[in-house]
Amino acid sequence: MKKNPYYDASRAHHTPRGFRNPEPSQRRQGDVERWHKERKQAGLPHPPAMGYEAFCRRWWQPCDFSHTGDGAWWLGHAGVLLRSGGRHILLDPVFSERVSPVSFYGPRRKTPPPVLPDALPPIDLVLISHNHYDHLDTPSLTALLRRFPDMHCMVPLGLKRRLLRCGFRNVSELDWWDLQAFGGLEVHLVPARHWSMRTPWDRNRSLWGGWVIAGAGGRFYFSGDTGYSASLGEISRRLGTIDLAALPIGAYAPRWFMAENHIAPELTVRLFQELACRQAFAMHWGVFELGDEPLDEPPRLLQEALAAAGIPDAQFSALPIGGFVAMSAG
Repeated sequence: MKKNPYYDASRAHHTPRGFRNPEPSQRRQGDVERWHKERKQAGLPHPPAMGYEAFCRRWWQPCDFSHTGDGAWWLGHAGVLLRSGGRHILLDPVFSERVSPVSFYGPRRKTPPPVLPDALPPIDLVLISHNHYDHLDTPSLTALLRRFPDMHCMVPLGLKRRLLRCGFRNVSELDWWDLQAFGGLEVHLVPARHWSMRTPWDRNRSLWGGWVIAGAGGRFYFSGDTGYSASLGEISRRLGTIDLAALPIGAYAPRWFMAENHIAPELTVRLFQELACRQAFAMHWGVFELGDEPLDEPPRLLQEALAAAGIPDAQFSALPIGGFVAMSAG
């Protein structure tokens, strides 16, 4: 295997061959096969309680771009459109029907995109959290580039070459805690507890992470995919108060298998508290059935966890896909 060209022995998440989480793994050999077997035997995931059509009517709406000021639209799954300081930033945009290396197999949408690339406002910057197909979707990026060929793109270490092959002209690679200025904004790549793999031969060869975008209107945190880690609280301690956060609540079942890399709603609420966020909305649910839970379970468990913690729903909301949250600095 090739040596990691970014290797820095002083950084705990670097290895000579790639990258790792500082937290120790609890997984054992054969766990993937065990999960797939149990999932198939139990016929999981089950559909939402009222069916997929009713779920879509309850949790989906087209994007309304008449909102003014800084804020974020949830585009479904992990896709977010952020407006900050007059700039439009897309995070992990996915408009495709499937998230897979092939168009005929793999996780398929249960809810449609709330907007398509040809109806978006002008995009200045795209941020990618890691290389999994449900976060780095080449057809979506290609469609965006046809409209916005001058978009800048920022990615974790090891992904620049792939994005250049997509057609981007300007791509920046960042390591955890790196900062890059962009159009009056400060963009930071921050840690996440996850992993990367695009093919059977490139496991953890590229880095993963979350993003913090800071502007005059406030500081926005996008966690990307992450399992729970108390060390994530360092993000706000280093970078300042988070005015608005997009935090994941889906793909957590079965917990014995998913917990290292995806966060369940009750732990998302703990993370929200440890980060001392002013406001947050839930993401990474409602579109693709990646875990064993039904699509309608994550927002229900989130509401229960918020009630148990005494946090008002307005402070941490489960938006409909396509919904908007305004951001304001405290």
